[in-house]
Amino acid sequence: MAKIKLTKNELKKKKDALKMYQRYLPTLQLKKQQLQVEVRSVQTRLEQLLARKATLEKEYDPWIAVFSEQEKARKSNGEPLLRIVSVRTDEGNIAGVTIPVFQDIEFERSVYDLYAAPVWIDSALTLMEQLLRTQMELEIVTRQRELLAHELRITTQRVNLFEKVKIPETIADIRKIRIYLGDQQTAQVVRGKIAKRKVEGAGR
Repeated sequence: MAKIKLTKNELKKKKDALKMYQRYLPTLQLKKQQLQVEVRSVQTRLEQLLARKATLEKEYDPWIAVFSEQEKARKSNGEPLLRIVSVRTDEGNIAGVTIPVFQDIEFERSVYDLYAAPVWIDSALTLMEQLLRTQMELEIVTRQRELLAHELRITTQRVNLFEKVKIPETIADIRKIRIYLGDQQTAQVVRGKIAKRKVEGAGR
């Protein structure tokens, strides 16, 4: 720990620093609480999406073997029956953290011969859309959790720094300076009295 100056100026600096720490700490604590709530909320949404994905994948199992055949998953010219046109996202702000927000995903289905295509093709494509939509939202919500958890770690470290290091150290420094200055003042008074006595004794 750096050696502190035992002066009045240093005492003022330490008092000002303590006021700043004590003023800033409640803001940090509030931010930490907000982030904890949001991380739990995002985690809940993540678990919901994972469960939905697992359900959809189970439903999709019967179609996997069929769709693995190129001629069933594509038109005769090789064009895929389903493709992603765009993924719409936005930005949100939680406790000062910018996060991506999933809005929607747009698909395009190729026009195919209704007579030549299998009867199950529409159901399979709808299920595939649901699965892809869930997967995309899952990726974005996972990113949300990463960003919020990172900010929560940083904020928690700052709260701990203020609570367990900065504030106690500054209070201890103020106490040390006050004791030293008090001792110096007492010593000065004593020296003054001794000097006065000497002067009075010399005048007799």
